Amino acid sequence: MAKTKTSYFCQNCGTQSPKWVGRCPSCGEWNTFVEEVVQRGNDTKTPGISTSTQRAPKPQKISEINRSNEDRCPLSDKELDRALGGGLVPGSLILFGGEPGIGKSTLMLQLALSFTNKKVLYVSGEESEQQIRMRAERIGIKNPNCYILTETATQNIFKQIELLAPQVLIIDSIQTLHTAHIESSPGSVSQIRECAAELLRFAKESATPVFLIGHITKDGSLAGPKVLEHMVDTVLQFEGDRNHVYRLLRTIKNRFGSTNELGIYEMQANGLREVSNPSEILITNRDEQVSGVAIAATMEGMRPMLIETQALVSSAAYGTPQRSSTGFDLRRLSMLLAVLEKRCGFRLGAKDVFLNIAGGIKVEDPAIDLAVVCSVLSSNADIPISAKLCFAAEVGLSGEIRPVSRIEQRISEAQKLGFEQIFISKYNKKGLDTKKHNIRITTVGKMEEVFGLLFG
Repeated sequence: MAKTKTSYFCQNCGTQSPKWVGRCPSCGEWNTFVEEVVQRGNDTKTPGISTSTQRAPKPQKISEINRSNEDRCPLSDKELDRALGGGLVPGSLILFGGEPGIGKSTLMLQLALSFTNKKVLYVSGEESEQQIRMRAERIGIKNPNCYILTETATQNIFKQIELLAPQVLIIDSIQTLHTAHIESSPGSVSQIRECAAELLRFAKESATPVFLIGHITKDGSLAGPKVLEHMVDTVLQFEGDRNHVYRLLRTIKNRFGSTNELGIYEMQANGLREVSNPSEILITNRDEQVSGVAIAATMEGMRPMLIETQALVSSAAYGTPQRSSTGFDLRRLSMLLAVLEKRCGFRLGAKDVFLNIAGGIKVEDPAIDLAVVCSVLSSNADIPISAKLCFAAEVGLSGEIRPVSRIEQRISEAQKLGFEQIFISKYNKKGLDTKKHNIRITTVGKMEEVFGLLFG
């Protein structure tokens, strides 16, 4: 009888070690190594020799391979449909991650209830049938083809799959599943890896789309081994602030489409509502103009959006001036303030500066720089900027206005929302057809030009 072999795995990143170590050499975390069985004592299979009776595949020329034209399944949820690249691919394995309470289970249940012509199996290892029924009643969608199963053992799940033969499978969550082939607790690295491998084989052999809901760690990355993200076909990240109503669905990895797509939802009492035009919601409708507000034309992936940047500049009440930003990188704000101080001569070193991106979203697009600078200058001079103006440019360290990508889409979005003028870099003018746009395009090259045009 063969001896049982064990090894130590890091619960944070999945690094394997023959002995226990206090600190993981890969991720640097302490006390994360746990002993797990890698080979049972009664396992008599010879390593490297396949026991499958199927005939081994032969290599083929790439020109001789038959291309299968598998049609994507369009979804009723247009935001999720966009994030997936235009529909659900048969046999795809999709990992869906997000913070606790952000709305992952709600969105997946909405998806399960939206398939009126497909048989859907929703497997939950975290909630009871009564809890799921209460959520479904709150959502208000009824689907007779949606089946609920509360089970964590993969062997029992596959037995029910054989009896039911679902066309879509949803697992909530992958961290709660366990298989009898691995002698370790649910949620461990070995269990997550083996359960995901079993679901991957099922998805590819039966051409059934499988959704896996995954937890995330405190630093925002998906919990479990990194190999989990390599195994799946698509990785979707659900983001947002629980104090605000908007949620962003980002595509981190997609083998069947672009990773630059973005879906936007609004959390309501009856579930998540799709936001088809986020620009109209993220811009505040004001009766009177106030200083410190500027509109930026930004891009979230391939999607143009107009967002509102709000700045407040006041005299420092204490010795050290404060710098605070919400939804924008604080270090980049400090850099822009240093550019205004050094290159443009504005004395902001002794003043408090507060910046906020309206709507509770986080923006990393450098094209928002010019709007941030203009909102700060507007608040400092207490002169409001016209509500019909918007900005799309990056600010360099020497005070120059740098060009940004996809300027045509930004201009078209601003024109669609009724803006009359947009400020862009003069270096973006090359190849830009200004005649087809009904919006006035103002090209600038230095911050001094922008200040002169806005505030005289």
